[in-house]
Amino acid sequence: MSIKHVLVVDDEPDICELLEITLARMGLEATSTGALQPARDLLETGSFDLCLTDMRLPDGDGLDLVRHIQAARPELPVAVITAHGSVDTAVQALKLGAFDFVSKPVDLKQLRELIDSALRMESTSPAPAASDTHPSAGKPPVDPESPLLGESGPMQQLRATIRKLARSQAPVFIAGESGSGKELVAREIHRLGPRADRPFVPVNCGAIPAELMESEFFGHRKGAFTGATQDHAGLFQAAEGGTLFLDEVADLPLAMQVKLLRAIQERAIKPVGGSREMPVDVRILSATHHDLERAVREGRFRQDLYYRLNVIELRVPPLRERDGDIPRLAAEMLQRISEQWGLEARRLAPDAMELLERHHFPGNVRELENILERAATLAEGPTIHASNVDLPASTPAPEDTGERRSPAQGNPPPELEERQTPPSVRYDDVGLDDHLADQERQAIETALHQTGGNRTAAARLLGLSFRQLRYRLKKLGIE
Repeated sequence: MSIKHVLVVDDEPDICELLEITLARMGLEATSTGALQPARDLLETGSFDLCLTDMRLPDGDGLDLVRHIQAARPELPVAVITAHGSVDTAVQALKLGAFDFVSKPVDLKQLRELIDSALRMESTSPAPAASDTHPSAGKPPVDPESPLLGESGPMQQLRATIRKLARSQAPVFIAGESGSGKELVAREIHRLGPRADRPFVPVNCGAIPAELMESEFFGHRKGAFTGATQDHAGLFQAAEGGTLFLDEVADLPLAMQVKLLRAIQERAIKPVGGSREMPVDVRILSATHHDLERAVREGRFRQDLYYRLNVIELRVPPLRERDGDIPRLAAEMLQRISEQWGLEARRLAPDAMELLERHHFPGNVRELENILERAATLAEGPTIHASNVDLPASTPAPEDTGERRSPAQGNPPPELEERQTPPSVRYDDVGLDDHLADQERQAIETALHQTGGNRTAAARLLGLSFRQLRYRLKKLGIE
């Protein structure tokens, strides 16, 4: 196994010496230089696995070197050393493509973790496929382990962007409609990056009571409050060395936003009841289906936190923009549904497939799965026909919309938009699958009440078979 080689760029001899000693103790080889131009020359003639550069150099700055490496050696991870408190400069470096940053005075433990993460990228990155090296080979390669299915242009672009973002430690804000697969995207960024063997901790920010939020995020010490009978490790500690995914981050109360901002900037947390801060090493990914910029303008979300989370923004395409992906998605989902519920393998008839491909899908992939679950249960045999597919009445029927709208066609006229999303169903506030589940639960509970709990009679009242009703009771958790 060859020794890894690190290029150190800093004009302070004592910093260079400290870094060289640290690297040597890690079994790494180091080459040092004190200026920008010699560093460029070394990069042209030498072979390096990592570059550590100071921000302030006699003939330029670290940002110039980051730009140069991104243009000439994009596969080489580069980390910057910033002055204490220069978070804006560090964020700018991350936007340009830097792997990560460390602040002066250099914390050696943090530095070693950064170096270890950067050098792990080589072993965790997927091997390049033929089409990576030969553009004429056609479409970009598809990772067989990726759960992000589909060959449409937007999905190919999404997977390519994820591969690039996985090589950085920059915070990523994942924007997309409800049900489009934002958590899957976050898991892919984690899986393809150097933290893949460390924890991935997802948290729904809207599901934690405000009074428990600080303790859940940062932990607490024994005796910190009534009921704190022992020390509790928070979400940041649970994600140590890995990734913390903040889903529905727009739901964080303002008081918690301040504390989260400090934790991200200082890379340290203080448990409730604790006397000192503890360093933490986590990568932050966040997401929401709300318009976060609008929340900032309206004063519901802190602008400084927004800029810390949104160093890089990644948009997840809605299902209606993914032309041609529905057949593959539907086949995978039906296979999983059949196996999960012990049903005979289901398949879609051409008329059912045509119906789905013309549907608008305001609830995206999650709505497609919900529709297929119902259709698989309603079908009496292995083939699902259009008559088995129950599309929500809150979205336009195929005859009302004609062809499925592509992104190039732009937004629909206001009158059509009004038909698609009536005032009684606001998809930006309530997920479509949750709305449908509530309606279904209410109808079943009403039927059970009217029949005195007799399930056979309730099924007859609802126009269902007993097996179909039993499936719904289990799915909805109705006792």
